[in-house]
Formats: sequence, structure tokens, C-alpha cells
Amino acid sequence: MSRPIVVEEKHSSAWAAQAWVSFVLSVGVTAMGIWFLPADAWVKAFFGMGLLFSVGSSISLAKTVRDQHEAEKLTKRIDDARVSQYIAGHDPLKPVG
Repeated sequence: MSRPIVVEEKHSSAWAAQAWVSFVLSVGVTAMGIWFLPADAWVKAFFGMGLLFSVGSSISLAKTVRDQHEAEKLTKRIDDARVSQYIAGHDPLKPVG
């Protein structure tokens, strides 16, 4: 029985660099905007706390979606293996019974 070919989906280094640069830039510019905001310190602290919670929950959501996708891929591979094993063991010329 042959094993299915699994193609790993890898991102290019340029894509990874662009993702990191955009993340750092967006958080940095937002933090600078909060820092230079003409408001009281408690207002800046509140916005800063909101920024930190937003970044943390975004990372958690991204990990959760990735993990669910990986679990679905594994389940599909197991189902495909079961079907392949069933088909390999089936002899259409063998009498039933």
C-alpha cells in the first residue's frame, strides 16, 4: 500500500519578514499614538491596556485557528488511510458470505 504524499505548506522568508515587520510597525505606531495623545495618564494607560489585550487575544485566536486546521488535516489523513485500507482489502471477485 502506498502512502499519500503530504506537501508541507511553508511560507517564504520574505513573507515571514513582511508579517513580522507589519506586526511590529503597527503595534509600535499605535503605542506612539497613545504615548503622544493629549490626555491624562490614566486615559493613556487604559488605551495601552486595550492595545496589549488586543494583541494578546489576536495571537491566541491565530493559534487556535491554526491548531483546529491542523487537527482537521490529521483527521482527514486518518479517514483517507482507513478508506485506502478498506479498498486495498476488497476483492470484487470474492463471493459474499
